[in-house]
Amino acid sequence: MYVQCIAESINIMGIRIGKAMKERDPGPIQLMANEEVADGADFLDLNIGPARKDGPELLPWIVGVVEEVTDCPLSLDTTNADALIAGMKAAGNPRNHVMNSISLQPERMKKLIPIAAETGCNVVGLLWGVDGMPRDSNERAAMAVDLSMAMNEAGIPNEKILVDPIITPITLGSDQVMSGLEFIGMLPDIAPGARSIVGLSNVSNGVSAEKRPYLNRALLAMYMKHGLWSAIVDTYDQELIKLAHGQMPELLKMVHNMMDGTEPDPGTLSPKEMEYYKTTKVLMGKTIFSESWLEL
Repeated sequence: MYVQCIAESINIMGIRIGKAMKERDPGPIQLMANEEVADGADFLDLNIGPARKDGPELLPWIVGVVEEVTDCPLSLDTTNADALIAGMKAAGNPRNHVMNSISLQPERMKKLIPIAAETGCNVVGLLWGVDGMPRDSNERAAMAVDLSMAMNEAGIPNEKILVDPIITPITLGSDQVMSGLEFIGMLPDIAPGARSIVGLSNVSNGVSAEKRPYLNRALLAMYMKHGLWSAIVDTYDQELIKLAHGQMPELLKMVHNMMDGTEPDPGTLSPKEMEYYKTTKVLMGKTIFSESWLEL
């Protein structure tokens, strides 16, 4: 098992990187790009947020800055469709890169689908419709069909589509967490050849910083049971990268057995196994989430 890790830290919301983006200072951005590649990134996410004013100029600039120091594939990430178009057109080899994202909003589809087809890039199909996010796995399936068909009609094959079911914070409950997982298991039948992607850190939004990695790691292990292809992750979490790259098979096996209904004897588990055991139970809804879930 191997999950493609898309490094999340070149993000305008970060203090160090946000300042560098605003001041057009390439140094911190290039340093972080090199750090993330060294830490095991398979792609680099370049996230400029809404970027309403200067997005069409900012994203191409960042693409150029990063491409000066690495040939690691990029994921261009913004809600500004014009910036996304400009950034993808500025990339040296867009066929290797990811456009993040196209949702089921008519204006966004009309603008971005032709550009994705023209450049041959990989494209994230975000399961977000005109009424917002889907309520369950069946609504996700219906959205995935509509989105993949629209892309296919424009000449984008399923093999270029990365479907994002949208991960919500565990603080909102485990139902959405589990419905996203259920959908990923359905994806090969819904859109054969399409791959999957998740924004992994979303699950731990709102949780204290020291506890976030436990949730991210356990959820990644759970998604790997269903053949997750890629995840936007914190590559500075080296345990997470080892897990994603198939270097912790025994922990994966334990989590997958739990998902199949076979729980281990807690008394036989190591401290590391207990972290995954307790966190998996929380994510599955078998234990109510609270900030003290690891101590219970």
